Amino acid sequence: MSGSYERKRVENFVASPTPLAYARSHEMKSRPSICVLVSGGLDSCVLLAEMARTQRKVFPVFVRKGFKWETTEMFWLRKFLKRLDSPAIEPLHVISLPMDDVLENHWSQTGKRVPHAQTPDAAVYLPGRNLLLLSKTAVFCALRNIPTIALAPLNHNPFADASPQFFRQFQSLATHALGHSLKIIVPFRRLSKSQVIQRGKYLPLHLTFSCFAPRGRLHCGRCNKCAERKRAFREASVSDRTVYLSKR
Repeated sequence: MSGSYERKRVENFVASPTPLAYARSHEMKSRPSICVLVSGGLDSCVLLAEMARTQRKVFPVFVRKGFKWETTEMFWLRKFLKRLDSPAIEPLHVISLPMDDVLENHWSQTGKRVPHAQTPDAAVYLPGRNLLLLSKTAVFCALRNIPTIALAPLNHNPFADASPQFFRQFQSLATHALGHSLKIIVPFRRLSKSQVIQRGKYLPLHLTFSCFAPRGRLHCGRCNKCAERKRAFREASVSDRTVYLSKR
């Protein structure tokens, strides 16, 4: 597929040139802005593209916590954003929230004993992940009068900080603490990863990144996240153009 043809497909996805979309153009101008928490992974990148279709102004926020894979993740996220080239998307804002002093021996910091393809979901738990992501991002939004934060947990996420109850309670707490009305939305909460891939199949998904143990700038192909990614593309019946170091 040529680069120009793929770029046109991306533009069509982002612009969504349907009669309904055109009919709503005036409505979109009156909509407030939204913040999208992006990690560079499949789910948050598709969510960002969808928000760019329906919202007047979208603020992508990446929270750096010192995880081993973040530098590579940021490299691919910037490539994805450049290819997306949506006028609704503001420049990427990177927030630092280092966790090395708390998670000093955790695999996410050391890169050792990274959960492999056969490990259960419980093995990939990142302590307090959504609590941390939302805490500083809520302050970012309050200072800029952004009323909504969107993030992309999926239906199989088993952790307490990805539950509807957690998001409702955090929303209430942040609104009270900051004196700023804040809404947390999770549009993909009922979707599987393969369904998200189907929704974003016209996007440059090969420029997203989902790996715990990258080798250079490539997916390792052997960790839990790589296995999940490969499986989701197969289930979605969408060609996986990701380059994996290991083909297994």
